[in-house]
Amino acid sequence: MTVFRPCIDLHQGQVKQIVGGSLNDEGAKTNYVSPYDSAYYADLYKEKNLTGGHVIALGPGNQEAALKALKAWPNGLQFGGGVNRENASDYLNAGASHVIVTSALFENDEFSFERLEAIKKETGKNKLVLDLSCRRTKDGWHIATNRWQTVTRTAITAENLKSLAEHCAEFLIHAADVEGLQGGIDEELVTLLGKHAYAPMTYAGGARSLADLHRVSELSNGKVDLTIGSALDIFGGKGVTLDECIQWNQNYERSVR
Repeated sequence: MTVFRPCIDLHQGQVKQIVGGSLNDEGAKTNYVSPYDSAYYADLYKEKNLTGGHVIALGPGNQEAALKALKAWPNGLQFGGGVNRENASDYLNAGASHVIVTSALFENDEFSFERLEAIKKETGKNKLVLDLSCRRTKDGWHIATNRWQTVTRTAITAENLKSLAEHCAEFLIHAADVEGLQGGIDEELVTLLGKHAYAPMTYAGGARSLADLHRVSELSNGKVDLTIGSALDIFGGKGVTLDECIQWNQNYERSVR
């Protein structure tokens, strides 16, 4: 069954919720800037036993905030944002349960299995999350790198999902076109992911209410988890509360006992 996964999005050293497609060198359209730091949210998720969450650094200037979150909950959060072969083990040593990698796996907009193998040697398969965040194209969805601004030639297909699942612990997929808009999930993408969930998957983008947890569960046959950001009360949202998401997860835990 689909479960809720928490997040901590960092932009310019602060915890923020942004419109994903607006992110560029100049900044981003911002939905919410938190008065609390990253460690506050890490402590909150730890207290509530919300596992499988991720800390994402959206561009430069987030190193201190990222390390604060990882220190607050060692081995409780995944980290992504500028992770590469040279620094992956540093983030694991700093407390990340997994590292999340995207741009470092591409060379001239082409996916590089050579780069994948190099970073996998540093992390091991079991601590590596592949970020397949994507943008819709006329041919479906293609992985987007460079803060979701560069659309690569690598498509989200059954073949690619099956092939890449052999090299990682799980996938993280932001639908960048709807990220932060609270206009609803990309149902076609979630359906595709659910049909080809060869590894655990977390989808993010567009969620606006508790009903989206139901919808993702239905569309993916419970095989894809959901992150909710801008709509969540702890990020200034009015669509759903953290307590409701916790209750959803607890209902799932009881159902599998």
